[in-house]
Amino acid sequence: MNADEQSAAALLKAYGHAANAADAHAIAALYAPDGVLMAQNMAPCVGNEAVHQAYAGMFQAIALDIAFSIAELRQIAPDWVLARTTSTGTIRLLATGADIPEANQELFLFQRIDAAWKIARYCFNTTLPA
Repeated sequence: MNADEQSAAALLKAYGHAANAADAHAIAALYAPDGVLMAQNMAPCVGNEAVHQAYAGMFQAIALDIAFSIAELRQIAPDWVLARTTSTGTIRLLATGADIPEANQELFLFQRIDAAWKIARYCFNTTLPA
């Protein structure tokens, strides 16, 4: 793994910590200004404010206890790194307190902007049966 891929892996780790802490501000700060969140069953959220609002809304309904595993991490251009990941853990439904399993597959596209790595695009979907 080269230095840029290591930086992207560190950003992914920071994302996981912020998600488990339900910190929408910290997550939005990890995104590029024009970053895009493509969550399952939602229209794409484009830009920091839309990304922040999406996570803030999610964290009003759920709490996460998840861990990411990197399946593939590859620098595809000087300022771009692609990560294919999986995540597993639990989702707590705050309205009922019920815990349900979480298992997703994800694609992250990281972009170097002014010497800092940011999430440019993030897409995920469940791998659990319907």
